[in-house]
Amino acid sequence: MSSSYPIDSEDLPTNTSAGEHFQDVVQRAFSRRGFLKSGIGLSAALFLGGLPAAQAKGVGGAAPQPSRLLGFTAIPLSTADAVQIAPGYTATVFAPWGTPLIAPASAWKADGSDDAAAQALQVGDNHDGIHFFAMDGRNNEGLLVVNHEYTTVEDGNYVWLFGADGTQPWTADKADKAMNAHGVSVIHVAANVDGKWSIQAGSRYNRRITASTAMQLSGPAASHDWLKTSADPSGTRVLGTFNNCGNGWTPWNTYLACEENFNTYFGTTSGQDTRNTAQKRYGLAAGSTEYRWEDFVERFDYAKEPNESNRFGWVVEIDPFDPASMPKKRTALGRIKHENAAFTLAVDRRAVVYMGDDQADDYIYKFVSEGHYREGSKTADLLDSGKLYVARFSDGPSADGRYAGRGEWILLDKQANPVLAADTNFSSQAEVLIHTRLAADAVGATKMDRPEWVSVNPKTGEVYVTLTNNTKRAAAGPANPREKNIYGQIVRWREAGGDAAAESFEWDIFVLAGNPVKYTDRADLRSGSANINVDNTFNSPDGLAFDPHGRLWIQTDGKYSNTGDYQGQGNNQMLCADPVSKEIRRFLVGPKQCEITGITFTPDIKAMFINIQHPGEGGDSHWPDGGASLPRSATLIITKDDGGIIGA
Repeated sequence: MSSSYPIDSEDLPTNTSAGEHFQDVVQRAFSRRGFLKSGIGLSAALFLGGLPAAQAKGVGGAAPQPSRLLGFTAIPLSTADAVQIAPGYTATVFAPWGTPLIAPASAWKADGSDDAAAQALQVGDNHDGIHFFAMDGRNNEGLLVVNHEYTTVEDGNYVWLFGADGTQPWTADKADKAMNAHGVSVIHVAANVDGKWSIQAGSRYNRRITASTAMQLSGPAASHDWLKTSADPSGTRVLGTFNNCGNGWTPWNTYLACEENFNTYFGTTSGQDTRNTAQKRYGLAAGSTEYRWEDFVERFDYAKEPNESNRFGWVVEIDPFDPASMPKKRTALGRIKHENAAFTLAVDRRAVVYMGDDQADDYIYKFVSEGHYREGSKTADLLDSGKLYVARFSDGPSADGRYAGRGEWILLDKQANPVLAADTNFSSQAEVLIHTRLAADAVGATKMDRPEWVSVNPKTGEVYVTLTNNTKRAAAGPANPREKNIYGQIVRWREAGGDAAAESFEWDIFVLAGNPVKYTDRADLRSGSANINVDNTFNSPDGLAFDPHGRLWIQTDGKYSNTGDYQGQGNNQMLCADPVSKEIRRFLVGPKQCEITGITFTPDIKAMFINIQHPGEGGDSHWPDGGASLPRSATLIITKDDGGIIGA
């Protein structure tokens, strides 16, 4: 989930392996079930696949039953430079980029002229993943932890970070400021008796973690030669984290920051392309980067420090309640372009983490810990040892007919997997973890349409993932409705026996996004599945999260041109779905050219925190301050006017 203007690097596949694509599996699954031969059409078939037979017969006839979970009135799309929200709700702007966080931070300069030292004490840029850690279970006080994914760059120029000056001239201090705008903010927040939230100034918990913060490499890959650099011959210490996209959290109150498009920060000033196979597979630039950190910081020049990029692309565990603690990059979870990290527990209480690799034609992964979680027990190293799997989808039907296909989790283990055992590209498990993408290629994982956020239904244990789009994929055959999958879909699966640690699963497609405003003829099949209509049309599902009551919140990072294939789809938005009735309603629409991302709640679900990222990405927004101001990413605090539960 990164900038969608003018082009996403995630849209450009680096996977040249011969592995099967998910769309080929979908095609066989629904051809086998006779939907295409019967003339029902694939978009309807995808929607029907998850319904029991008795319910499926009613589709196209009787109207679906309204949701019992969704208690708000849906809103229309919007193209305004403002936040629109369902009636009866209020969205309050909170902690925008540049907000003073750590003393002696100065007030943000509205012309963007703050220097690197000032930015290090202020809230970072382009808010993304977010989580609220309640203080002793309280609903009115806690630590709000926020990712700052990146800073908006276009054609080698920082669009907003330095105000009107941009990169002219490009200086070491500007590079440092950009590095300080990345990373994570830990913000101590509290609400007063009137429900107004504020930052607790002077709190020892307030903290900035940036691209220069010291952290530890832990787990099976730590100290491997591929992780050693001239500055760290031990291969166990690394400076910084950046391009943190989505997130996760653990029941022992730690935060999981996910390094996604780290590759875009590594290039070379040498003038020669000396990238190896792995560096190309991970998408490192052949020459200079748009961020241009390599101009002043040698570790970002792969010709000078060829192993530095191997130290990024990990899940980073942060203890927000211990400001003196060192963040840890958990190498057992693999090195990919992590979108988020969805934590759950297996039946035997082993830790399970689901992860998507956000690039066209890349994969879905699962980590299962060796140890077991027990409340109050030692958890410091629970994510340092376990099994890493990658998903392979097939078209075999589920036993009860409710799911379109089956799948298996392929173990990425140098000793236990015969394919990897025989592969001379990997001499150890550490190398499998450092080059996770190449290991997944070797075992024949299923290529997916940009796997983004994963979320686990707290009521059923089913797992949902957004496949945001894949505009570069060619048609698999004449009946393929998505010659170029420009709208995306949400896939779900059920683990065998309801156990998150199982090695097989059954899958289906929950929703196929589309545009019935543009494509009114359902035979065209671009209009999406049966739960997509002119009132809830959207494209590019991205952020995804269940609330404790089982509502599925869907956030988009799509095209906002409102022309051509995206006619009538408005600004990016947040919708809510009922997993049972499959009804989807639009809850919120963001300002111009933004992405809606990140979601968390207070324990009583009476306050929701989400993020507005890169408003005005294309130069056409002044949100949230209005007038001629620079646009700023920010958090929104959403409350119900009657003090009730969000969404009910």
